[in-house]
Amino acid sequence: MICAASTRKLLPVQQTTLVLGTEPLTLTNIAQVARSFRDVTPGQESIAAMDRSRAVVDAIVAGGAKAPAVYGVNTGFGAMAEVRISPDQIVALQQNLVRSHSAGVGLPLDEDATRAMMLLRAAVLSRGQSGARSEVCQFLCKMLKHRVHPVIPRRGSVGASGDLAPLAHLALAMIGEGPVQFEGKIMQATEAMQTCGFTPLELQAKEGLTLLNGTQHMTAVGALALEDAQATMLIADIAGAMSLEALNGTVRAFDPRVVAARRQPGQQEVAARLRALLDDSEIAASHSGCGKVQDPYSLRCMPQVHGATRDVVQFATQVIEQEANSTTDNPLVFPDDNLPFGGELISGGNFHGQPVAHALDMAAIAVAELANISERRIEQLVNPALSSGLPPFLISESGLNSGFMIAQVTAAALVSENKIYCHPASVDSIPSSAGREDHVSMGAHAALKFAHVQRQVRTVLAIELMAAAQGIDLRGPHKPGRKLRAAHELIRAHVPFLERDRAIYEDFIKVQKLIDDGSLVAAVFGAQS
Repeated sequence: MICAASTRKLLPVQQTTLVLGTEPLTLTNIAQVARSFRDVTPGQESIAAMDRSRAVVDAIVAGGAKAPAVYGVNTGFGAMAEVRISPDQIVALQQNLVRSHSAGVGLPLDEDATRAMMLLRAAVLSRGQSGARSEVCQFLCKMLKHRVHPVIPRRGSVGASGDLAPLAHLALAMIGEGPVQFEGKIMQATEAMQTCGFTPLELQAKEGLTLLNGTQHMTAVGALALEDAQATMLIADIAGAMSLEALNGTVRAFDPRVVAARRQPGQQEVAARLRALLDDSEIAASHSGCGKVQDPYSLRCMPQVHGATRDVVQFATQVIEQEANSTTDNPLVFPDDNLPFGGELISGGNFHGQPVAHALDMAAIAVAELANISERRIEQLVNPALSSGLPPFLISESGLNSGFMIAQVTAAALVSENKIYCHPASVDSIPSSAGREDHVSMGAHAALKFAHVQRQVRTVLAIELMAAAQGIDLRGPHKPGRKLRAAHELIRAHVPFLERDRAIYEDFIKVQKLIDDGSLVAAVFGAQS
């Protein structure tokens, strides 16, 4: 597979620490912690809230047989929720929970997704409804600071009762029994912690459960993929505008009066951006009297298609940011000095990932459409029956040379594979835990496949950018406007014009790197209008 996930844009390093409880989590600051190593700490109000809820848990544990049965505090888990656990076994219960649930499989999560998980788990604890000691939240923040990253297999969650297996691997490292990635090596957590001068965490009542219940795996993976999708949508607009120039298309369909007649905000935003990208074009001026009335849909309907993607991604972003600022474990602690034991714990279902699963399924479908329409524009470029005078497959001596013939095939292959991945994960469910957990969201699947789709969309767009740059060269000496000229010049600084056949898979990688590291967006939107 051509697409690579190893190069991602690093956001500007934040000198200020992210203080949990005072600054809401957003896609941006999640990415800052995950990718630019911004420090995290709980605020004083959060510490006080955690201490207050912890006092309720401690009172119930001290109450022994006189205390009410509270799930996961003095009872077993899942189908064994009615099994009462004696006070002298409560600590062992938490350790056993973490060990037994560390059952994930598959490749480990990327470092940035792991860090995002750690941040989101610390944020849940900081809200003071989980009943964990404040030291647990602070321990996660310490691991983030020292870059001690648990090795977390990406498969094993069905998206309800929380992302149990992935979060168990996170907790396993916290207690010193799992592997971590530290200073470029895989080692046991205890070794890394010893190097950093701290010791593994000893879990107390409820703390194993509160680390495992929640949607932090699916939310972390989904948040970073949505953050990447913000740039992917801009790249789609740039690639589409370059293709329009190479195909002697017209900006007329993007007239403000046309797009304003349909009250879709994404459509209007994309049309405005396309107008700006296509402004001051020598190519457009060169064929202004050609008599063409309408362009193909893949050009003319870019505002409608790209804009619809933008609207769905905005909705998914709202859902994910709401989830990142929520308490999603079980049971939840509600301190109340007027109640026995200083408050109560209530079992609920906030760990169920259905909202996240639906949102990320929709995001995958929407972002995949950027590649669908991109591949059709590539076909317009390489097909001499459609390309308004460009040579077959964008190369001279076609026949002897195949040019971009198989580049289009590669794009078509990725688009077709994305269609498989866009089957909604959230339409599925399977019972677990002896039927107690009888409906699940498959939210982790939704997140992982969305991230995969998003990366493959970028590869298709990289191919379109190469083809469009080739077409623009073939329209010379006329040039596009300033913004697209900046994109073209950046691509040409890394990938030469295709005069005769060469192995171009390396060119795909080079152009995708310009997408992934933010260079292309910076070149275009940093260019003066």
